[in-house]
Amino acid sequence: MRKCLECSEKIAGREDKKFCSDGCRNAHNNRINRDSNNIMRTINNKLRKNYRILEDMKPEEKVKISRSKLLNKGFDFEFFTNILRTKTGSTYYFIYDYGYLELENDVFMLVKNRNLINYS
Repeated sequence: MRKCLECSEKIAGREDKKFCSDGCRNAHNNRINRDSNNIMRTINNKLRKNYRILEDMKPEEKVKISRSKLLNKGFDFEFFTNILRTKTGSTYYFIYDYGYLELENDVFMLVKNRNLINYS
């Protein structure tokens, strides 16, 4: 007799079935993935917050903003999705399609997407 991996109830149906219901299957997988999900949830929340902050700046074209203004809004410079280095040595940090480049005197240039960047 086969038993559900989550609740130990008897399983009816296919021979390779491991759970008695979708609820037990979901509960089992959620329990197994709980620790990694907490880490991922925390990181995704920080990325989402950074994204919203940049989105609120409306950088349809290039926009300049100070580090202090970004920090006051809760921006966390530790969290970004990718880095783009141009041939001239400039380094852009992106949160999905919004990016920023550090200029002089704690000023940043915000861009909406990679198409606004001069790659030369």
